[in-house]
Amino acid sequence: MTWHTLVAPPSELGESPFWHPEEQSLYWVDIPGRQIHRCKVGDGANGPVQSWAMPTEPGSIAPARTAGRASGLVIALRDGIYRARQWGGPLEPLVRAGHDTATTRFNDGKADPVGRFWAGTMYEPRDARQAQLFSVDCRDGRAPLVELKAGDAIIANGLAWSPDAATVYWTDTPSHTIRAWDWDGQSNAMSRRRVFCQWPGKPEGWQPGMPGYGGRPDGAAVDVEGNYYVAMFEGGRLLKLSPAGELLADIAVPARCPTMPCFGGADLRTLYLTTARYKRPDEELQTWPDSGCVFSMRVDVPGLPVNFFRD
Repeated sequence: MTWHTLVAPPSELGESPFWHPEEQSLYWVDIPGRQIHRCKVGDGANGPVQSWAMPTEPGSIAPARTAGRASGLVIALRDGIYRARQWGGPLEPLVRAGHDTATTRFNDGKADPVGRFWAGTMYEPRDARQAQLFSVDCRDGRAPLVELKAGDAIIANGLAWSPDAATVYWTDTPSHTIRAWDWDGQSNAMSRRRVFCQWPGKPEGWQPGMPGYGGRPDGAAVDVEGNYYVAMFEGGRLLKLSPAGELLADIAVPARCPTMPCFGGADLRTLYLTTARYKRPDEELQTWPDSGCVFSMRVDVPGLPVNFFRD
């Protein structure tokens, strides 16, 4: 299993990658760089990276469909959820943020298997558990229906669904905890909250490069067998966990701070991974000069295709 560096300039903090099957393109965001990127990716040749500047930090994105046809993106910015009907087009506000945008912004998000968009928040002072998870339902042209789905977190991450759409996962990164719930797609009800996986916190006084710390859970993706892949930020590794939370693989990454995986390619057997270099120590960037780039590797088990937001 060998990582390859995608031909792309490094992001400060790459996040929210997804493979668009109709465009044969990989999308991702650079949060502090306030950019959305996309790149056509093919066998042996990649197209140029296209970049789209945002007015505030894009925490997450998802592809969208209207009347069954692909139609741009849904975008979680610092101050709300927006709809763009085409690349580079106007940003139509769907939902204004209910949080204080001076301290909180939208972060990790995805569309669910039936077409709602979910986005969690990040509480930047990190001294209180004020982050929350919301879903936004605009299916069949309805006015946005916003539901609070979970809370008691600091940084929302790790959002994913099982192949049978019966389980939803959500992570609070600073607590090193991935939670799981039973989920009913029709009613959008979550029940039986439980801890899916948890790791020890960062040891006091730990510095990058020191032993004794394996990182904290960030973004995630699920394969067709229900295995949960999670990027371990500051751990320099990607973990593959079984549906029961058992460790199946511990995959070294050529960057200290991986942020989020996704599956793509025509057979969904290419694993893509975004990474970060934002505010990382100089020594670390000298050791991993491609930090911030997108990496890829081939895997045996295909992943789940991206879900589309529907309106």
